[in-house]
Amino acid sequence: MQKAQMRVILFLVLVFGISLIVSGCPSFESRALDEVPLPRFESSEEFVAAFRGGGYGYPMLEDAAEGSMRNGLGLEATASDSLEYSTTNVQVEGVDEADVVKCDGEFIYTIAEDSVCIVKAYPPQDMRLLSRIELGDELTPSELFVRGDRLAVMGYSYASGGDLPQDELEYYPSASLSFVRVYDISNRDDPQLLNTIEHEGSYLASRMIEGNVYAVLGSWPYYVFYEDEDPEPEEIIPLYRTTHGDEEPGALEPACDWSEVEYFMPETCSSFLSILSLSLEDGGSSVEKREIAGNAECAYASSEHLYVTATDYGRYLLEEESGSSDTVATFIYKFRFDGAAVGYMASSEVPGTVLNQFSMDEANGYFRVATTGYDSSGSFEPSNNVYVLDPSLNITGRLEGLAPGETIYSARFMGNRAYLVTFEQIDPFFVIDLANPADPRVLGELKIPGFSDYLHPYDEDHVIGVGINAVEADPGEGDFSWFQGIKIALFDVTDVYNPREMYKVEIGDRGTDSYALSDHKAFLFDRERELLVLPILLAELTPEQKASGGTPPFEYGEYTFQGAYVYDLSLDGGFDLRGRITHVEDAQEPTHDYYYGAVDFVERSLYIGDVLYTISQSGIKANDLGSLEEMSRVSFVD
Repeated sequence: MQKAQMRVILFLVLVFGISLIVSGCPSFESRALDEVPLPRFESSEEFVAAFRGGGYGYPMLEDAAEGSMRNGLGLEATASDSLEYSTTNVQVEGVDEADVVKCDGEFIYTIAEDSVCIVKAYPPQDMRLLSRIELGDELTPSELFVRGDRLAVMGYSYASGGDLPQDELEYYPSASLSFVRVYDISNRDDPQLLNTIEHEGSYLASRMIEGNVYAVLGSWPYYVFYEDEDPEPEEIIPLYRTTHGDEEPGALEPACDWSEVEYFMPETCSSFLSILSLSLEDGGSSVEKREIAGNAECAYASSEHLYVTATDYGRYLLEEESGSSDTVATFIYKFRFDGAAVGYMASSEVPGTVLNQFSMDEANGYFRVATTGYDSSGSFEPSNNVYVLDPSLNITGRLEGLAPGETIYSARFMGNRAYLVTFEQIDPFFVIDLANPADPRVLGELKIPGFSDYLHPYDEDHVIGVGINAVEADPGEGDFSWFQGIKIALFDVTDVYNPREMYKVEIGDRGTDSYALSDHKAFLFDRERELLVLPILLAELTPEQKASGGTPPFEYGEYTFQGAYVYDLSLDGGFDLRGRITHVEDAQEPTHDYYYGAVDFVERSLYIGDVLYTISQSGIKANDLGSLEEMSRVSFVD
């Protein structure tokens, strides 16, 4: 190649590189992709054969188990715009997530054991239970959505006997169902049932955008494929029914005809991914269903797209195809929200497995995902990866082999950065640059004892971490750490190359726990109010244990408290415990057995105006947000 040509090429490369740096991550928002039709089966014989050869086994479904930069629960106002109140702590602003508690600034809606309670919450001096929705012995509520005068209740149930098709009763006398019930609550004293939607399978996740509810379910066909039997297609397809109002439910029927079942790959047909879409505006009277032959384990939603993932244990990625030697991979399926429906867009596969919804994110049209993979060379040592995919889900950038020997315990994507916490013995807190989607890279890391289970933005340069403190085991015990009490930390990432732990607070001894460690919706934060509230189950070493001296790190404390810890949190003062609120009446009640099924455990907290509300399945307490003095309470227990 001549020198002049080389100079021109180098100049163009330089210009392109500078343009990437100046403009940051290019946006694909203006390049909307068309929906892609998924293939369908050409005959009932092909449909049955696909499931017969699809590696039939038992499902591994997980609960899927998103927030404005201003506060962790979002912020709303009453109709008069004069009273602020907190809402559910969500991953993506404008994309609501179902929870056990909802608030609209005047009323609180909550699940109390097997019923739904509607409470007039504000003003606190008038707080009272308005109504209680009893769902009956067959239905168990798990989560709620509220929009205006519509209430949606999600949960699970079982069907048996005459509810099931007769040809299935011989082998399976019952079926596990998920349900959505929609109520008219224009009269909060007397909610009216509008529609009940029931679908066979396990409820995985749901989102609500502008009154449209999208529920993701996974199901495993009940029919066992014996070599000498030929099942009918309707024996494989998940069951479904809708019931209007208080009418008597009809029999369950296949959710669709075999010809309407879509698939991702016919060789992996062993389960169903079902997506139900409905509008609360029409009371759920019409439901859009997509029945897809495929697995589902975790879901993430932006304001425009739904992503569903599933672990690929059977089709290991070939190293020469992926550039990775990981023994497992993750399927990614992308859908577009289209009113009260979803359209399929694309699919892909990346090495490793995702931890939860916070391992995924969408920004400027790119999908970013963090995974933990295991090397197939013989050691099966874990390491961690970050992948950036374009709108068609082609991998455009990758960062692989991060923190060998450790696994991801928490992740959070914020704009052009990602924060990862991995753990084996200590907690490396990684700051990752995603400004160039083709070249994700580590900017800085911080190694400290323990780990964070949940990361939450304080502002653009500070991150809150909630997790567990840990003590390294003695050299002779092995390469691990003993978990201790709860640890809350505020990380300063102003200098991205040198992140630091700005403040920290440790709560309790080994055995201390919090709902917030496994469910981000139990986390309440408002930066302007300098407010942080966490439900804490406190375990403390006894005076005898402390007096003995040299207490080994593997000893558990005794449970001494359960309730809400209320902190002031600011950049100037760090964490300052304002006080604690409990629903446990008998201070001597907590024991080691108390952890399981206690109705007076505080599960959630929220505020309306200057009133802090704590919610358990036994009732609601209203406390002054400043002094924490109790103002009123409502009991759900007779």
